[in-house]
Amino acid sequence: MTRKESLTKKEIVKQIADEIQETQLKTKEIVQLTFNTIVDALIKYRRIELRNFGVFEVRLRKERKARNPRTEEPVSVPPKFVVTFKPGKEMEQRVGKLKPTSDELTALKDKPKRRKKDVQADANGVPPQPDGKRPKKKRARKTTQT
Repeated sequence: MTRKESLTKKEIVKQIADEIQETQLKTKEIVQLTFNTIVDALIKYRRIELRNFGVFEVRLRKERKARNPRTEEPVSVPPKFVVTFKPGKEMEQRVGKLKPTSDELTALKDKPKRRKKDVQADANGVPPQPDGKRPKKKRARKTTQT
């Protein structure tokens, strides 16, 4: 499987059906019910913890400023709910043991670097510094009264 490829639900169903020796039709129903239950639980509880797999969580992303790429006009993006996923320890360990293929390493080297002029200001309109870091916010000095 190359980097651009991915596993589809149909392929997952086939693998499970073969493993449990059940029909693909019945297995597809079970897989779909599992996905529906996860989504329903996220809506109701906003967090699902699956041991040795990971944690799905619904978080509220705050309002932010963005820019219309066509017109370069600033737009306000309202707050919205997003789903986050934090992999479990076992998944982290197993994925961490992967070794990149020569094709993946080549693609990584050939990936174009972002040029400084391509880097735009952040949501607050602050441009990045030449070293790529954001400027530090100045703190108000404490004053002592005598």
